[in-house]
Amino acid sequence: MLIFIHGLWMSGAESRWLRRRLESRFGFKTTTFGYRTVSEPLDAVLDRLMQTIETARADRLHVIGHSLGGIIGYRFFERFHDLPPGRVVFLGSPLCGSQAARGFQRFDIGRRMTGPLVTQELLGQAERRWTAPRELGLIAGTRPMGLGRLFAGFNEPNDGTVAVRETRLEGATDHVSLPVSHLGMMLSARVAEECGGFLREGRFSLAAP
Repeated sequence: MLIFIHGLWMSGAESRWLRRRLESRFGFKTTTFGYRTVSEPLDAVLDRLMQTIETARADRLHVIGHSLGGIIGYRFFERFHDLPPGRVVFLGSPLCGSQAARGFQRFDIGRRMTGPLVTQELLGQAERRWTAPRELGLIAGTRPMGLGRLFAGFNEPNDGTVAVRETRLEGATDHVSLPVSHLGMMLSARVAEECGGFLREGRFSLAAP
């Protein structure tokens, strides 16, 4: 079982091409997990995700989280431990906090459009470490195309929404940067190939920088 967890303002439908490639190329059975990114409390999201996994009764559990979905994945594996074996990949997830989110929330409309989950998880300079007993791969983008850069003022490599630096996490197994934008990750054949390779082998094909 491979669960895709979407990011802020998304529904999971944007992962269609990524999941199709993982199904046809690697044979994974994929599904999406949806949550209300602006209004649903984190505890409720995590509990529903656990219920989804328990209902599936899968022998193996792989997870891909995009953007805020990676934060959900991190919190999930931080809380729950008695789970089927498997691997995890986070795509463009601001695990160290989000400069773009901080810039956007300076405006009233930004605070209304993002909600408490973003405030709780992305505004600070988070000190996180991966301690779950499963391999974690991190993919960052380096094509700076996205509205997030209007609020972040990046002067470092980024995908238009998240800086490469923000995607790093102590304790992760592997980290790779690819020439894709934040949403372009969902359409990239190379991203799909690296995700599938990591979920199958526990490493990316490229050496981590």
